[in-house]
Amino acid sequence: MTASSSIIVAKNSGFCFGVKRAADSIEAKLDCAVLGERIYTLGKLIHNDTYNSYLASRGVGVLDESEIEAVAGSANAESPVTLFIRAHGVTLGTEELLGRLSAENRHFKFIDCTCPYVRKVRAVAAGHSGEGKCFILMGNPEHPEVVGIMSCVEGEKHVFRSSDELEEALKTGMLGDMHKKTVVIAAQTTFDLSEWRKSLEKLKKLCTNPIIFDTICGVTERRQAEAKSLSEQCDIMIVIGGRDSANTAGLYDICKKNCHRTFLVADGRELRSLLPEIKSVIPGAKTVIVAGASTPAGIIQEVFKIMSETKQTMVQTFEEMLESSLTTLNIGETVTGIITSVSDAEIQLDIGAKVTGVITADQATDNPSAKLTELFHVGDRIDAYVLKVNDTDGVATLSKRRADAEKGWQAIKKAYENNEVLEGKVTGVNKGGVEVSVNSTRVFVPASQTGLPKDKEMSALLGETVRLKIIEIKQQRRRAIGSIRIVLRDERKAREAAFWDSLEIGMKFTGKVKSLTSYGAFVDLGVVDGMVHNTELSWKHIKSPAEVVSVGDEIEVYVKSFDRERGRISLGYKTEETEPWRVFKSKYAVGDVTRVKVVSVLPFGAFAEIVDGVDGLIHIFQLALTRVSKPQDVVNVGDVVEVKIIGIDDEKRNVSLSIRALLEEAAKKEPEAQEEGGQVAAPEETTDKEAAEAPAEAPASDDSSAETPVEPTEGN
Repeated sequence: MTASSSIIVAKNSGFCFGVKRAADSIEAKLDCAVLGERIYTLGKLIHNDTYNSYLASRGVGVLDESEIEAVAGSANAESPVTLFIRAHGVTLGTEELLGRLSAENRHFKFIDCTCPYVRKVRAVAAGHSGEGKCFILMGNPEHPEVVGIMSCVEGEKHVFRSSDELEEALKTGMLGDMHKKTVVIAAQTTFDLSEWRKSLEKLKKLCTNPIIFDTICGVTERRQAEAKSLSEQCDIMIVIGGRDSANTAGLYDICKKNCHRTFLVADGRELRSLLPEIKSVIPGAKTVIVAGASTPAGIIQEVFKIMSETKQTMVQTFEEMLESSLTTLNIGETVTGIITSVSDAEIQLDIGAKVTGVITADQATDNPSAKLTELFHVGDRIDAYVLKVNDTDGVATLSKRRADAEKGWQAIKKAYENNEVLEGKVTGVNKGGVEVSVNSTRVFVPASQTGLPKDKEMSALLGETVRLKIIEIKQQRRRAIGSIRIVLRDERKAREAAFWDSLEIGMKFTGKVKSLTSYGAFVDLGVVDGMVHNTELSWKHIKSPAEVVSVGDEIEVYVKSFDRERGRISLGYKTEETEPWRVFKSKYAVGDVTRVKVVSVLPFGAFAEIVDGVDGLIHIFQLALTRVSKPQDVVNVGDVVEVKIIGIDDEKRNVSLSIRALLEEAAKKEPEAQEEGGQVAAPEETTDKEAAEAPAEAPASDDSSAETPVEPTEGN
């Protein structure tokens, strides 16, 4: 800023690229329109009433979407129609309608003036939405640009005006379980930059890996940054633009926070109505003019002229005004410039002064082996610290490293004051802790604040990107002390709170067995642990959970009950589908033949396992064709034998098995086979042992709680 009574026009004022492109397109069409041709815009071309009134004076009409088909249908050779899509874009459905109508009638055509930056957001919306994804857009849900973008989204989608709205939705669970879907977030091209950063910080607390698309227009970023900087230095701010313009509203809010004498005007006429209030400001006030992206240069010049006359200063031409706004460099200050050339030896910058800024390689980066041509490109905006100014040679020697360090230190101080979370890379390890590079500034994290267990080496963090908070600032030594542990704790608490908020009886999880006790297994559910009691692990009695699961196993569990205050979750593992009797009944019926394993032998018979949890009884009478004195003469524990299911009692859940039935069937078939073959020899007697070792098939049956029959006595 120049003398105290000067009026400065922000460099990033007026038409942005997208608006200028739209305005140039329609101006070109007006200049070459044929006789009888009708020209329309779909909605207001840009958010500036003065410019739209100018277009109306040249015969340009404004249509809404309900009128498109009628106007397209009326287009003919004598009266063709050209329709311009505004810079904000339209919905996907409207685009498709226009394409169909122009294909059907060659006298109707449309010209798409959608800003390329808006197109980029639409492509992100279309390409990163759909099944399993949640698309979030930060912006005004009623703005035409936002309506158009959201029409490209498939599946779950949400729009939030501010970081506070997003935070409320996250806390109330409106977005559901964030751990079960991919979260994608983008922004309206004119969204407030500081709100965008706050939104990302709040989202990351509950969603560890969101896909982030920084879609705020670069011009918008520069415009907002410049407005913030200038508003902190002036007495009066004049913001020019339409009241329905999102980017103008954003500029006004930014300026108003820093300069309470901020005025919003659409044009010179509105400014004149505010002059009595402006004139009351103390003489010699510093005045800055900023303008939204939809403000023509003519209106900016008009406002500048009125303010110049009001302050009784010399009326400057637009070129003189720019000349007067050239920066005066002072050693020790930080300036912003645009790269005009890059070599591996140095970078040259346009810093808005009468000298050229030069940054040598050693002042550009901390990495001596880095190639400047790979790190920097013509057109990039960078900040640099002024080391020396030589007006004779027209060169200012600058340092990007010093500027980064100063900027980083200021950011760290601000983060400390606001209790904000920062991100940095661990660059060094020593006995006392680790060093983290945050915005080119060193932050020391003591060992107790690393968040690592005592028995883990701190070298595990070397090279890692970490999130931390500043817990102490030593201004004189320019030393910052940080804590990774506090951030991990806060994030864990946030995740736990979200988990408990969404927890419901019956919810299913895939968890990992974390530890075993005598009474059950503890399962890691990702955020908190739950416990499966032994009685919930298996349908049969078990002495230890190790009989069913092992540490490290991934198992499917469901919530049976929980106590949030005590932090306890009771889980179930066994299900009705795995209940042994149900499994048995689904596989076997009376008459089926299967192989079973003998699990116990009693005086009256043997019990054999058919399926896990269901045993059947082979009564002593059913062990062989001949009389058996004791079951051990035929079978022993561990034997696998083939049996026939001869009885199922659903009420008592008993299963009766028989080896004898199979032997009888085999005996009947053997004489038949001999008769058919002409043999008359008598059948050989089958011993008890041979019957027990008869060939087998597949398993089948129930519980060992079969009724205990009365042991037969001699002569029965």
